[in-house]
Amino acid sequence: MSATLRVIFGVDDASKLILPNGIPNSLEDLKGEIVRHFGLSGNFRLQYRDIDFDNEFVNLTETSEIKDKSTVKVINLPDETITLTLTNVPQEEDDFLLSSASDTDILSSAESTSSGTSLRSQPWPTNFEIPQFSYEVQIQLEKAKQAFCSSGTLLTTSNKLRSDILDGLASEIIKYKVYPSSTELDNVAQALITKYPFLKEKGSVTGFYGWKISLKYKMANYRTRLRSIGCPELSINAIKEKQGAMSHGPNQVKKPRKAEVNYCPDYPAGETKESLEEERKALILEVKKKNNQQLIKSKMERTFAYRRQEVVKDMPFIAEFKNRWPALFSESQVNAEFTLITTVPLFSTFMSQLDHYSSQLLRVFKKKGGTARRDIDVIIAEMDMNPSVEVRRTCILKALCVYLNEKPDSLIKEYWATEDIGIDAMTEMERLALGVYIVRHDGADASDPPEDVGVVIEGCTVLRDLREVANGCAVLFGLIYCLNLSYPKELRYTFEFLQKVFMELDGNKLSTKVQVLKNKLHE
Repeated sequence: MSATLRVIFGVDDASKLILPNGIPNSLEDLKGEIVRHFGLSGNFRLQYRDIDFDNEFVNLTETSEIKDKSTVKVINLPDETITLTLTNVPQEEDDFLLSSASDTDILSSAESTSSGTSLRSQPWPTNFEIPQFSYEVQIQLEKAKQAFCSSGTLLTTSNKLRSDILDGLASEIIKYKVYPSSTELDNVAQALITKYPFLKEKGSVTGFYGWKISLKYKMANYRTRLRSIGCPELSINAIKEKQGAMSHGPNQVKKPRKAEVNYCPDYPAGETKESLEEERKALILEVKKKNNQQLIKSKMERTFAYRRQEVVKDMPFIAEFKNRWPALFSESQVNAEFTLITTVPLFSTFMSQLDHYSSQLLRVFKKKGGTARRDIDVIIAEMDMNPSVEVRRTCILKALCVYLNEKPDSLIKEYWATEDIGIDAMTEMERLALGVYIVRHDGADASDPPEDVGVVIEGCTVLRDLREVANGCAVLFGLIYCLNLSYPKELRYTFEFLQKVFMELDGNKLSTKVQVLKNKLHE
């Protein structure tokens, strides 16, 4: 018999949790359901309202203390206790809970790691902060400020002063990215004249257009200087590098295109290609051992820059890369790698945003007309037969593809077999460029969980046993970043929506189709 719980996360923040199979017998199973449903990160304990204490919250130790329609409260705990919780988790859920619980830990480790490397710890800021310029520049700006306050006089900058200001801005921009977009340059130039209004340009409509153009050329010159001293993020586009690599043309610039923060970082201080290759070989041996996840995690962080340069520069085949870096192909490490690349946790963000937008998406989907509406109705009908959160997430993702005029079969492939995947299905999977597969046995109905959920890239099955389709889609999305892949053309709008709306990566620049859908979600 199903049960419903009210889950409180904080002040004015509560959600409904539907448990199709009733309240779990163990506390750990209940916590696992909460992690899976809401995409929580970090360790936590649960409290419930005890009638013996006037319905005050007390710690929950047994699920027998609660019943249908009870209220439970999530209390976040320090990260140090994560390992204590994981020791009681069933083996088949270890990797999922480890990846979810380590989201915040990955962010902090990225910052600590970056102290000895060139890793960036923050994406492009919402409000760009103008840096403190050199002492000589600041004196001139302070005098100009006094003149502006007294008489409203705008400053006519000398060539040297203008160049020094642009150098300071370029040095600050490079902390976030080496290829800022036109919109981002607008943000910087506008922030400059907002902080120093006497730097406005009289002949410009915006007051900063000239600053933006000057900054654009300054960044180009700055990139040339950094390339000459061996900055890997720029040296990969040097002419001699292109001549030695497979390239479709001189304009194929290798640069972040999906809001990557750490696209091609430099090696950690004191490390060389040879020393990191030895770390890679040692890592292969560690993968074959048991109960050493922390050591694997440490070695993966240390070799992150080496791995990124290999992915970006060499563009290896997936099967070859998997043989060289087997540790990457697990849920926890995909999550960690994605977070190092973007500074955004993968699983907790993906699942929480998917659940957050589910109701709005269903409302919008039901207003669609024509053939798409009929296809969406067929997909959503599965939710009536099985109201579980896993099926709901799957239906939302499939219907999203249909709404954006793309085929859900291009993203999610479903196979039926009596004992194992048949020869025809295996052949089809080997031809699959990229996607999530589901294996169901003959006779299974909508309420039965799939026998297997996995991810295929370039015909190679890179991950299995992912439990649910939404989790498989999250892993696939993360691997696209980890392996520096492009979105498939037949799913470009679906992945754009996942990136820019769900994950909020580069969400200010949307295609017309995705922008229209986003607008409808907020109506």
